[in-house]
Amino acid sequence: MFSSSTYQNRRTQLKHEITHGVIVLLGNIENPINFEHNTYPFRQDSSFLYYFGIQAPYIAGLIDIDENREIIFGDELDMDALVWTGRQETLKDKSLKAGVSETLPFKELENYLQKAKFNNRPIHFLPPYQSYNKILLSRLLDRHLDELLPSEKLIKAVVKQRSIKEPQEIEQIEEALRVSTEMHLLAMKIAKPGMKEYELVNAIQKYAADQNFTFAYPPIVTVHGEILHNQFRENSFKNGDLVLNDSGAETPMGYAGDLTRTFPVSATFTDRQKDLYNVVLKSFTDARDMMKSGVNFKDIHLKAAKTLVEGLTAVGLMKGNAEDAVANHAHTMFFQCGLGHMMGLDVHDMEDLGEQYVGYTEAEPKDKNTFGLKSLRLGKELEAGFVLTVEPGIYIIPDLIDMWKAEKKNQEFINYDLLEDYRNFSGIRIEDNFLIEENGFRLLGPELVKTVDEIEEIRKQSLS
Repeated sequence: MFSSSTYQNRRTQLKHEITHGVIVLLGNIENPINFEHNTYPFRQDSSFLYYFGIQAPYIAGLIDIDENREIIFGDELDMDALVWTGRQETLKDKSLKAGVSETLPFKELENYLQKAKFNNRPIHFLPPYQSYNKILLSRLLDRHLDELLPSEKLIKAVVKQRSIKEPQEIEQIEEALRVSTEMHLLAMKIAKPGMKEYELVNAIQKYAADQNFTFAYPPIVTVHGEILHNQFRENSFKNGDLVLNDSGAETPMGYAGDLTRTFPVSATFTDRQKDLYNVVLKSFTDARDMMKSGVNFKDIHLKAAKTLVEGLTAVGLMKGNAEDAVANHAHTMFFQCGLGHMMGLDVHDMEDLGEQYVGYTEAEPKDKNTFGLKSLRLGKELEAGFVLTVEPGIYIIPDLIDMWKAEKKNQEFINYDLLEDYRNFSGIRIEDNFLIEENGFRLLGPELVKTVDEIEEIRKQSLS
């Protein structure tokens, strides 16, 4: 945990934004895998972590603004529990570390909220994503599930606060990226023909675990990089394949890293792989160099797309004017997703609160209908203190080729004849994480190799 004053100051700042009523922040539970006492690894709710820092299930934090009370609701271990777990740090002691002196049994939460409701006091809560908490809120507030409308005012206040990272949060993220970088270097050094994808995943997972870190998200380690969120891991590496490794570590306090590198199974890239890799790298650097406070991330995304089109035109896969191609979304044949997203306590930071609040504004809403733009998680103006990813890519998807070619879609911009020769190419992505500053950006974590020459040098040494 951070210092108790950290959590007290965060809650005080939140109370300045929400000036009336009761704020209730539910912690998560231990979810069963196949029976009640065999559970998935516990992960606390990120907003609860931000304001209270306690990593324990079956608790809730309450901030009563009108009565100036802060309470942790939860139950101390009874003798039946102690028999199985041994003596643990008490909830009272954990609460004191969060700067909260008042604890009450969990069953008292319902009475507290019912009393607030009876007195017509607003009860503010965030969108629940665990089924247990949805049902719990329905019972606590005596509302049907369809009537559980979260507090928009609270959502906006939390997003405003969590978006600007504190120096101690940056330290945590850089720790996550230190381990993430080592995971990626390890993957580049040990991958070899005949190895299974899951063997590489297991190796980097062990490396993270040896540092007492976990994965920040299920890693994507695949020879089919054109499948954006590929979780199949049973392919074998063979010479000529590209390996796309999108993986990141999470610190014990919950902060994420998120890196992607693409490297050849062979000692070197093929000429085609090298050409398209350098197109992605140029898109990456052009986008990165635009970043500073006051610039709209959507504009950076479109610049990355334009650079991709220019590079793809140079190798013959696209044609015509690059600006016109992007305006007609022809680039989405190759780049179907968004350029990046916010990152912090969640790898897609605060995505549970809604992209319309985290990545966009009422004045500049998200385009939910246009292929490509509808997958852009972040489009709004950047501010100093934001932490985000930049991750352009080229993804050649055979099914998309077949559909667009049959429709003759964007044929004035796409060279379908040559594209047929690339239909089994797979995909390439390059991704780093950045802190936005007033006049630019700062790369977070150690510099991870990303040029063709740097990657080939590692692969040559590994296979020699």
